[in-house]
Amino acid sequence: MNNPLLDPWEGPFGAPPFDRIEARHFLPALDLVLQEHEAEIEAIAGATDAPTFDNVVAAIEQSGTGLARVRRVFWTLSSAQADEDLRAIEPEVSARLTRHATRIDHDARLFARVSAVWRAREDLGPEQCRLVESSYRGFVAGGALLEPLAKARFAEIEVRLGELSVRFGHNVMAANADWSLVLAEDDLDGLPDAVRSAASRRAEQAGTSGYRFTLDRGDVEDFLSFSERRDLREQVWRAFTGRCDGGSHDNWAIIDEIVALRHERARLIGFATYAEAKLEDSMARSPDAAMALLEQVWTSARDQALREKTELDALAGFAIAAWDWRFYAERQRREHLALDGGAVKEHLTLDKVRAAAFECAGRLYGLRFSERSDISGWHDDVRAWAVSDKRGDVGLLYTDYIARPEKHGGAWMGSLRVQEQMDGLVLPMIYTVANFAKLDEGTRLSLDEARTLFHEFGHALHALLSSVTYPSLAGTAVARDFVEFPSKFMEHWILSPEILGAFGVPCELIEAIARAEQAGQGFATVELAGASIVDLDIHSQPSGGSDVRDIERATLHRIGMPDAIGIRHRLPHFTHIFDGGYAAAYYSYLWSEVLDADAFAAFEDAGLFNPVMAGRFRQEILARGDTREAMASFVAFRGREPDVHFLLRARGLEPKPAV
Repeated sequence: MNNPLLDPWEGPFGAPPFDRIEARHFLPALDLVLQEHEAEIEAIAGATDAPTFDNVVAAIEQSGTGLARVRRVFWTLSSAQADEDLRAIEPEVSARLTRHATRIDHDARLFARVSAVWRAREDLGPEQCRLVESSYRGFVAGGALLEPLAKARFAEIEVRLGELSVRFGHNVMAANADWSLVLAEDDLDGLPDAVRSAASRRAEQAGTSGYRFTLDRGDVEDFLSFSERRDLREQVWRAFTGRCDGGSHDNWAIIDEIVALRHERARLIGFATYAEAKLEDSMARSPDAAMALLEQVWTSARDQALREKTELDALAGFAIAAWDWRFYAERQRREHLALDGGAVKEHLTLDKVRAAAFECAGRLYGLRFSERSDISGWHDDVRAWAVSDKRGDVGLLYTDYIARPEKHGGAWMGSLRVQEQMDGLVLPMIYTVANFAKLDEGTRLSLDEARTLFHEFGHALHALLSSVTYPSLAGTAVARDFVEFPSKFMEHWILSPEILGAFGVPCELIEAIARAEQAGQGFATVELAGASIVDLDIHSQPSGGSDVRDIERATLHRIGMPDAIGIRHRLPHFTHIFDGGYAAAYYSYLWSEVLDADAFAAFEDAGLFNPVMAGRFRQEILARGDTREAMASFVAFRGREPDVHFLLRARGLEPKPAV
């Protein structure tokens, strides 16, 4: 077979030839690159010379380049452009990769050589020492210390978890695809023109008349915020929150099995719970520390949310339900704060918001973004950008922002190639993905959607500006509760008067945005913290045999979750923790926001585009990857450890003084 996955990629930046890659190419390519990697690992494990950093740990780092290339392209397409043929082979690809990784982790000869280097690591340089420690911990977490029977069971669990994760994600995609709401003109009261236009376009693409609404989060948020039809808001809310909770795409049995297997795997490697195993390498270090932050924020957030509800009840004239909250919060912003979300959206076209993100990166870090029409993407909506600074090329960035049925929901950043310089500089190839509704006259974004674009762009900058030696330590390969820090941090710039003014947003609207920044923070924090507490609770049970639904209900009752809010993600469609890397770590969004609020305070004092401050952030945070402890990177930038006070201040949740 003439296989573009195996041929040399000789185009600009060594970019993948997406215009020639098809689903049928992956399994044959995977066969070959797995064999190549097995041979490389066998040579390292079977060597008879004395183990050293170079012939063991560095050699492992240099192995598997062909496998990494095929694997990264596959996961890019399976998340952003998964046609039926690709979805059909995803379980097989996942199983092969899992079995291969587990065989490496369980190779006693290889682990013995890694252990020998680990024991002598004091003589290594800081980055080498960090890599050795990371490698050793990875082997231990992968079951390297287990006896043969336990290793066999560990391997079975890993494969089964991979299968279940794929099934979970497919169910969510199918549930999203199976539901839509098609309305007539008379049903659109309150909806802004941009929302109507997007719905009309979706109906046309689906071959129907009228206005079509889907379960994409942005679509749902718009409908719940603006539709004056309370009955339809309830219908949309119930469909969105009820995805995969029963019916043909039910995920509960999958969830119960995933949680049970995660606990069993954790116990095999010596931990009482999965949460303890997952958080051992995090900034928090333990579930108790993570929960302590959540509980510290929860009480103030819940109190504020209940005050917000009282105000919205008064505005509505009745006790609002969950499908009413966003509608009356939007009305409150318009009537009391003079902030019209629909009016803001008219100014925030996708092209302008992306250009603003690029401009901010230019002013902060000296980056330039040049579109490369000669580099193919995986869809016509994808655009490629060469990234450079005064020293030369920095990397390649793909942007893919338009909603499609073949995409997973939400927004994310990924890597087709990570930065490293073991044998000369290798430039990163990074992509950001979102799901915004396309309009012929220019896709318009809500303020929240614009923040999402800046958030994922923050992740991209973390990967693009990496400056490390070893690929395993590059860019975003940091502690889970640190990785969201640079992305949350970048969100601040879309709210700056200077940037908003450049979109043509009138001064009075900019002032209203500033006034409203702390409005509704009780609601937003309760949504996020509630989901984080549920996640930690279900992964902190000493037994994995419990019905997860019972744990979810008990947790929400214990913390007093207001019925009119609910958690941000119900478990049956919570892809972050059942089809992603955030299990027992969803709290990291709030943890990272502590770092973000504290760090941004330094920019508020020095100036939003202060070159000295930006240079320090690039050097101490973005460039360092995982070459040192995350806390050491924060302290190097800020001069001290983070203070939760800045988060509480930013969200308006500081304790109120006694009267």
